[in-house]
Amino acid sequence: MILPINTYNDAVLKQKAAPIHAMDDALSQLIEDMFETMYAANGVGLAAPQIGKSIRLFVIDADVMIDDEDPEADRKRIGPTVFINPVITQFSNEKVIMDEGCLSLPDLREAVTRPEKLTIEYLDASFEKQVLDADDWLARVIQHEFDHLEGVLFFERLGSFKQRLLKSKLDAIASGEVHPEYVTAPKA
Repeated sequence: MILPINTYNDAVLKQKAAPIHAMDDALSQLIEDMFETMYAANGVGLAAPQIGKSIRLFVIDADVMIDDEDPEADRKRIGPTVFINPVITQFSNEKVIMDEGCLSLPDLREAVTRPEKLTIEYLDASFEKQVLDADDWLARVIQHEFDHLEGVLFFERLGSFKQRLLKSKLDAIASGEVHPEYVTAPKA
């Protein structure tokens, strides 16, 4: 089932998400629905707070962002992946600047500086512990979705001057004036 996506200024996006204590049928269905919602919106990642659930869960499928000409392309492909209770245990010192967008911030794209590589520990869809070393686009998508679990939106990683320049765009999103081509949660 395709779920509505919460957009900027919805309170759930500012909350620190709660841990998940067990896998059950409802969580399995939520994961399935999150993938369906992400694909329907042409996204590469979706965090539970974006669909109104303040729990430590996100899904990604960033393989479309990998350059097929990259000699390490096969190594970088991980396919659709579920991250439950993720913890980033290490960041590289090297930083890279890349444009980011967000389904909760429709029509907003900005260059964001983030660590180039990371190590993340998480539980998978079988509630089994996994460790993943990621770089390039995969590391970018993971960091972006992880931020949602911490109540952080990507524009908050920009300087205060840049944030002020984005105010009118953010206000338009918050008031429901921006109409993306996917289902969004109604504004209160």
